[in-house]
Amino acid sequence: MNESAELSAAAAAARIIPSSRDTDESWRRCCRRLRAELGENVFTSWFGRLKLDSIEDGRALFSVPTRFLKSWIEAHYSDRILAALETEIGGVASVVIGLRSSMGASVAPPAAPIPPNQPKAIDPARPTAARIAPASTPRGGALREEAAAYGEPLASSPLDRRLTFASFLVGRSNQLAYSAAQRVVEDRAGQAPAFSPLYVHSAVGLGKTHLLQATAHAATAQGRSVIYLTAERFMYGFVAALQSHTAIAFKEAMRSIALLIIDDVQFLQGKAFQNEFGHALNALLDSGRQVVVAADRPPADLEALDERVRSRLAGGLCVEMTALDEPLRIKILEARIAAARVQNPNFSVSPAVVAYVARAIVSNGRDLEGAVNRLIAHSIVGSPLTVEAAEAAIHDLVRAREPRRVKIEDIQKLVASHYSVSRSDILSARRTAMVVKPRQVAMYLSKALTLRSLPEIGRRFGGRDHTTVLHAVRKIEGLSATDTALREELELLKRMLQD
Repeated sequence: MNESAELSAAAAAARIIPSSRDTDESWRRCCRRLRAELGENVFTSWFGRLKLDSIEDGRALFSVPTRFLKSWIEAHYSDRILAALETEIGGVASVVIGLRSSMGASVAPPAAPIPPNQPKAIDPARPTAARIAPASTPRGGALREEAAAYGEPLASSPLDRRLTFASFLVGRSNQLAYSAAQRVVEDRAGQAPAFSPLYVHSAVGLGKTHLLQATAHAATAQGRSVIYLTAERFMYGFVAALQSHTAIAFKEAMRSIALLIIDDVQFLQGKAFQNEFGHALNALLDSGRQVVVAADRPPADLEALDERVRSRLAGGLCVEMTALDEPLRIKILEARIAAARVQNPNFSVSPAVVAYVARAIVSNGRDLEGAVNRLIAHSIVGSPLTVEAAEAAIHDLVRAREPRRVKIEDIQKLVASHYSVSRSDILSARRTAMVVKPRQVAMYLSKALTLRSLPEIGRRFGGRDHTTVLHAVRKIEGLSATDTALREELELLKRMLQD
């Protein structure tokens, strides 16, 4: 290569290396994309402390503060990070994650980059030096120390002593779930459970955790062997057992308890963790033990969970806790106000203000509690707490009524009906024009109206690859930009799905 060609190549290479400011902005766009794909809770749990340090020679160099976080992101999310970077920045071939020192510097990056689309999973049957190091190694010791921060491998997650049946307010939206939890507690030792597993699901802030912890409190008070675990606590406990070579004891302990309660099961990710949970679930149910599980969606919608586990969860009693009705919202507000008056005897709220707040805030119990806190703050100023004052105090909590949650199955059924094909046609391998367009429209709407990732959408459309879904989304986006009739069709379908 002559000198001018080398200079041209160097200049071209320099042009594709983004500046620090451009990199920061591009990473913020990647974060928005990942948050939309994975959901707020998953993103905050695993990406909140992930920092993009630089992009060099096609490698994106990240840092995190702990070894466990590094291992988890490498094993489960490296391909998604790479896909987001490739979309927003381009020219990124691999992701490298190092440890961040207390001074903020990245240390000890791995010698080789993480290859794309090859997530690693912990397999308890095949330990490796990289994933399940002996306790004497620095890696194993550090990971064990992080897991040990949660206590013993199978110790319960902490219970809030305020979350009991006595403080659980019952209304039309949660009556069945409350009665089912009461029945779990009423079952006596040696008696076959009336229904196991009990599966409770709802959107955030509607009382799932309160109900599960109340069940744990009541059963413990009876002297029963109870374990209450969040999905995250279960995963940490399993890692700790592997690191300390007590996996067999962990498995035996899981299978010997009388009542297992698992919260937020939608966060249970990774093949090894799901396998262990599935084995424990089968052993407990087959031996007539009671299992209570909670999630933010029905079992059939837990696409990341193994199909056999989903089937077993769906085989029990599935109960949805729906949105809080107005009488229940009033009861919650009155209870929060009564509790606040213990600390602030002069705090008083008129029935008219309570009624206004109950009508204005329809989302969840946490927003209602936030409204009471704002009313307390307003009353401290000394101004009369009128309806107008309450409106100003809680204006940031008043939201438009949230559209109903759209399911991929609903999209497929509506699109099939609209285009006069069957749902099985959309899921089939047929490539005729009369089927391809409805299929692509359904994939586009699934991406636009749900938080499901491209691979998850592909699986729900007959096991297709995520690139097929991406092609369909881009194709419909391109056509709708110039085709007014198609654009109106899409808007009509969106309205019909969200109303």
